[in-house]
Amino acid sequence: MSRPVGIIGVGARAAVGVRAPHVAAAVRAGICRYVEHPFMIDKVGQPMKVARDGLLPPGMGGLERFLALAESVLVEVLEPLAARAEASWSLPVLLGLPEPRPGLPPALGERLVHWLQKECSLPFHPTSIELLPHGNAAGLMALERGWQLIQAGRAEWCLVGGVDSFLEAETLEWLDARGLLKSSVNRSGFTPAEGAGFCLLASTRRARDLGREPGAWVLSAASRKEEHPFGSEGINVGRGLSEAIAGATHVLGEPPTRLADTVYCDLNGESHRSEEFSYALLRCQQSFADHTDFETPADRWGDVGAATGPLLAALAVASGRRRYARGPRPLLWASSYGGARSAVLLHLENVAEREMPAWARSRSIPPGRP
Repeated sequence: MSRPVGIIGVGARAAVGVRAPHVAAAVRAGICRYVEHPFMIDKVGQPMKVARDGLLPPGMGGLERFLALAESVLVEVLEPLAARAEASWSLPVLLGLPEPRPGLPPALGERLVHWLQKECSLPFHPTSIELLPHGNAAGLMALERGWQLIQAGRAEWCLVGGVDSFLEAETLEWLDARGLLKSSVNRSGFTPAEGAGFCLLASTRRARDLGREPGAWVLSAASRKEEHPFGSEGINVGRGLSEAIAGATHVLGEPPTRLADTVYCDLNGESHRSEEFSYALLRCQQSFADHTDFETPADRWGDVGAATGPLLAALAVASGRRRYARGPRPLLWASSYGGARSAVLLHLENVAEREMPAWARSRSIPPGRP
């Protein structure tokens, strides 16, 4: 029998803020932190535009930068538990990481595992650590995996998250050479960024024992593989993303049941991502109360790679806590260059239902449905 799974803690760090409330407030206010890199120049001789953490030295790189991002977020997400009597907490950890690319620290995953097990000074002990090196979709894949562990009764709680930084010099040059870097001559690229995010998931019993009220409940999650991702020889018509969204929203049933509300996604300015989402909307629009209601925080914090999923979750949780959510069921999705597509449907407590669209009330086919 499946069990409810709640998000009882979030931590976030990105170019727009160093704690989850700051990040959510900045994104909601439309604050953009794109800046010129202090010393990196693109192939047309212009300073590269990036979204970097202003508290980290621009020359800091490698594993040190990843650890600096991850550690402060772990402090935040575990902070509510600091006053509890236990000296150390034991729980599984699921960590989203970048896909292989030039500029990544050597043996990044193994070194992060060693740090978490042996060197991290925070009051928790990982009973197991699962790495998911799948890029932008990795954070939501970690959230899905944690949700499955708790639902199946194999864990009472777990820590899921992601950390990434595109700001290594070799990585930036590689992006520029491949035509992926947004610049004065490339409008279809993206703005490289960095960040980290973690979510603490728990069963109802563990949340009650800890005295923590979940900021959101995980209703469903699904990950799929796009057979023709960007850069492959085939034509991408959004089947992988469509299947991930359909898999996450199937729990809602058919209209006129309740629908998914605001979408939080990783659209980052690349035209192929927008085209893929358009195909997915044509197939899945009956799952949404308003298919035009979607948030694209990459236009404020840049592309944060593997940190995307938990950072999107932090935005959704904040919208519920601060009561500005436009409906109780936000949908999160993200996609990776390697083909991974992942979607997660949440439920926010104490958020009013939005008015159901007329086509859903009447069970009619929405205009334009193929």
